[in-house]
Amino acid sequence: MGVLDGNGVMTEDFRVGEVGPAFDQALLNGGVSRGGEGGGGVREKVEKLKVCDARMVDYVPCLDNSEAVEKLMGGVRGEKYERHCPEEGMGLHCLVPPPSGYRRPIPWPRSRDEIWFSNVPHTRLVEDKGGQNWISIKKDKFVFPGGGTQFIHGADKYLDQISEMVPDIEFGSNIRVALDIGCGVASFGAFLMQRNVTTLSIAPKDVHENQIQFALERGVPAMVAVFATHRLLFPSQAFDLIHCSRCRINWTRDDGILLLEANRLLRAGGYFVWAAQPVYKHEESLQEQWKEMENLTARICWELVRKEGYIAIWRKPMNNSCYLSRETAVHPPLCESNDDPDNVWYVGLKACISQLPSNGYGANVTKWPLRLHQPPKRLYSIQLDAIISRDELIKAESKYWYEIIESYVRAFRWQEYNLRNVMDMRAGFGGVAAALHDLQIDCWVMNVVPVNGFNTLPVIYDRGLIGVMHDCKVTLVKLICKFAFLFYLCGLRAHCNLCEPFDTYPRTYDLLHAAGLFTVEKKRQKCNISTIMLEMDRMLRPGGRVYIRDTTLVIGELEETATAMGWSSSINDVGEGPYSSWKILRSEKPF
Repeated sequence: MGVLDGNGVMTEDFRVGEVGPAFDQALLNGGVSRGGEGGGGVREKVEKLKVCDARMVDYVPCLDNSEAVEKLMGGVRGEKYERHCPEEGMGLHCLVPPPSGYRRPIPWPRSRDEIWFSNVPHTRLVEDKGGQNWISIKKDKFVFPGGGTQFIHGADKYLDQISEMVPDIEFGSNIRVALDIGCGVASFGAFLMQRNVTTLSIAPKDVHENQIQFALERGVPAMVAVFATHRLLFPSQAFDLIHCSRCRINWTRDDGILLLEANRLLRAGGYFVWAAQPVYKHEESLQEQWKEMENLTARICWELVRKEGYIAIWRKPMNNSCYLSRETAVHPPLCESNDDPDNVWYVGLKACISQLPSNGYGANVTKWPLRLHQPPKRLYSIQLDAIISRDELIKAESKYWYEIIESYVRAFRWQEYNLRNVMDMRAGFGGVAAALHDLQIDCWVMNVVPVNGFNTLPVIYDRGLIGVMHDCKVTLVKLICKFAFLFYLCGLRAHCNLCEPFDTYPRTYDLLHAAGLFTVEKKRQKCNISTIMLEMDRMLRPGGRVYIRDTTLVIGELEETATAMGWSSSINDVGEGPYSSWKILRSEKPF
C-alpha cells in the first residue's frame, strides 16, 4: 500500500504522469481509443434501454418497495421508512425519466434561495409549512426564505444565537461537520455553508417525502435516513455537532435507544442542539418530556451547557471517566467491549453507550482547515494492511488524486461545469474530495466507502469531509503493477458491489466519479455492469457527467452500456500514456 521506490521504501515523491499541452488537447478531442480496443474477449451487443413509466419519476428503489413495506407487522418504530430493497431480478430495468418541463438546475449559490418549480413539482410542503418561512412559490420557482419551524426569522439569526450561547462552538473552526436531523428543506445546513461547515441533512421519506429532494435540488448535502431500528450508515464520532429542531423524534423511548444512536454519532466533546417545545413550553405533558430528557442526558454523561429560550445545548464528554464512575445499576449500560461502533450495515440499534477509545482517538482532531491534510490519530485504529506507514498513505493518496483532478480541471474545463453535488464511488481516504476543495471547486462530495473493504470512513470524517457506508462485496484480485499507488488500485483489491441502490432521489448528482469500480464485474454473480450503470443514471442529473477510471478490459463494455442509456461518451488515455492498462471513460447524460 502506498508508493514504493526500487528499494521497497515508501515515498510520496512521485508523479502521476506528464500532463502537457499535447495531452490536454488529445483529451479535449475525445481521446485515443474507442470501443473495446485492448479489452479482449467477445461481448454481446448491449440493447438500447427503455424509459420507465412516468409514475417512477421520483423512484427510490429501496424506499419505494411497497410490497416489502406491506408485509411489515405493525411498524410502530418507523420500520417502513427504512431500507427494503427489491429482491434479485426485481430491481430497476429502465431509465428513470425527469418530470415534465424539467429545466437545467439553477447553479449554486443562487440555488440556495430559489429552484425551478418544474424540477420538484410537489406542493405538500408549501401547503403544510408555508406559514413557517420554510418555502413558498413565486411564479415558476420555489423560494426559500431561510426560515424553519423554530427559527422563522431566518437561519442566520438562529446560528448567531447558537454561537452566542456557546462561544466554543466556533462554526468553521471547532465545528466543521454537522448532522441536521429532520432537516425540512435544509436551510440550517444551507446557511452553515457560508460559515465553512459541511452539514449532512437527513430526513425520512414520510408524509413530507420530498424535503430531501428539495435540499438536493438546492445543492445542499443531504440523503434520506431515519432514526428507527437500525444504525445510521455513518461511523462513530462522525459529527462535531448534531442538530434537531422539531425533528419529531421521541429521544427517550425504549430506554433512550435513539438518543444513544445520536451519542454514537457525536464526536467526543461535540454538541447536541435541541430546539423543541419541551425546552420552553410549560404544558404539563411537555414539561414531563423535558424532565425525561434531562434525566436521560445526565445518565449518559452529557453536560447541559446552556438553555436559552427554545434552545438547549448539551456537550458529550471527552472520555469514559464519567461512564466508568457511574453506579453499576445505572442505565443505559456501556456496550460490550466487542461491540464495534463503526459496524453499521444493517446493524440493529442497541440501548447501550458506545465507549470512547481510551487513547482519545476521534476527540483529538485539529481545527479546520488544518485537519483536511493532517493525518488524524484515528487512522491508527482502523484495520489496514499498513502498520507504520499510515500517515504516508494519506499524503500519497492526496498527492495522487490532486494531480489527477487538477489535470481534469485544466484539460476538461471543470470550472465551466457548475459542479455542486458530487459523489466519489470509491472514496478511499477522501483524496478526490480533498483535491476538489484545494482546487476551489465550489462543491460538496459524498464519499462512498464499501462495507466489506477497509473502513476508512472514520478518517474521512476526521478530515472534515462527509461520507457513507454502502453495500459491497469483496472480490480479491491479484494484479501486477509497477507501483502500488493505492490500496484499491493494486495488490489485493476490495471491489465494491453497488447492487443495492443508494438512498437518494433521482437527479441528485452533477458528477459521479468511479476509480477501479468495474474491473472484475464479469466475474461477479450477483451484479452486472448494466445494474450499476442504471443506478448511476438514476442518480445523475440531466446534463450531469460521469468519470470512470478503470482498466481497458472493461472500459469498452462500459462505453457500450453508456451508449445504450443514451449517454455521449469518449475514452481517453490516463496521464501515464496510451500503453497504460487504465483508461478514462467520460460520459454526459443527455439533457
